[in-house]
Amino acid sequence: MTKIQKIVGIPLIAFCIFFFVYLFTSSGQTPYDYFTRLSDAFLAGKYYLTENPSWLSELIPAGDGKYFVVYPPMPAILLMPFRALFGEIFQQQYLAHILGAGIVALTILISWSLKKDRKLAIWSGVLIGAGSIVWFLSSVGSSWYLGQVSAAFFISAAILESLNRKRSLLVGVFLGAAFLSRLQTILTLPLFLFVLYQRQWFKKYLLLGLGILPFIAFNFYYNFIRFGVIWDKAYLLIPGLLQEPWYQGGLFNLANIPNHLRVIFASFPIITKEFPYFKPPLGGLAIWITTPAFVYSLFAKIKERAIQVSWFVIILVSLVIFSHGTTGFTQFGYRFAVDFYPILTFLTIKGVIKTNLKWHHWLLLIIGVVVNIWGVLFINKLGLFSF
Repeated sequence: MTKIQKIVGIPLIAFCIFFFVYLFTSSGQTPYDYFTRLSDAFLAGKYYLTENPSWLSELIPAGDGKYFVVYPPMPAILLMPFRALFGEIFQQQYLAHILGAGIVALTILISWSLKKDRKLAIWSGVLIGAGSIVWFLSSVGSSWYLGQVSAAFFISAAILESLNRKRSLLVGVFLGAAFLSRLQTILTLPLFLFVLYQRQWFKKYLLLGLGILPFIAFNFYYNFIRFGVIWDKAYLLIPGLLQEPWYQGGLFNLANIPNHLRVIFASFPIITKEFPYFKPPLGGLAIWITTPAFVYSLFAKIKERAIQVSWFVIILVSLVIFSHGTTGFTQFGYRFAVDFYPILTFLTIKGVIKTNLKWHHWLLLIIGVVVNIWGVLFINKLGLFSF
């Protein structure tokens, strides 16, 4: 019996629990259902939409009643079997519930792979599933959020595989699927190159590349049939986008970094004089407020090469997301950071392992859960929020 098989019941139970938590705390059917529409188009043999509802403001008109979806299409691909089987009954947010619950299960298995400690595994699953903004994103499931939840799911799967059987081809498939969910997650590649560097490294790298290749090739082809080029320029073609005040320096600009740092570290709840006195801001909330237990990532042994590479990868991804013209609004917390949450969670678990679970680990976990309950219920169920 492998070390994963010894704990398989816990992640299965956690998956079921968190799926229903996300389902019952959801705000309902998301109007921003780009991916279900695109999935239906794929099933019909088309790569474009034929309708342009007024509330879907990020479609690209292509003439002759054609409209292109700008987001990487992996969530739409994942939706295809569900839409084929259940049709309109299977709404877009359901996939977010499934993938979010899957992240919890994978995180439990990652924790168990690092140290066979059931309490730590449960602590880790609750951390990501209820003590972080993965809860909010997975409960809402709008297209922006679903893309991030999808990418985090596949990066988590790649981490789990790299910690256990290290099947390079499968790691590549997971990384490729993450790329086709959120393009910048391909920058996590150095971590997996490091983990797979061992005897027969050339063969492992070759298999890793073969796993990633179909997803990159699909993205090239998908761009070419739409825009005549293989690179991603979809966002730049959204009508009026570059005239927006936050894109005056371009879609990406290093000058935007201070704005992102302010949101991720120095954004606070909105204080009011009337009940409920504290409202979640949709412009963003500091990561140390939404998930205070992430502070334990700083205690991971920095002398370990895997820890160093993990921080390097987080910096790489951060340089891209911190350069974006917007800071992710509307949102609870700072949603762009979810692009590196699986790696940050890995570091957090490593930091907790250094000292074993103590009372303060549980305290910070509970605080994070309370904050996220507040955010999810106030926004999704009560409509109590501020901009």
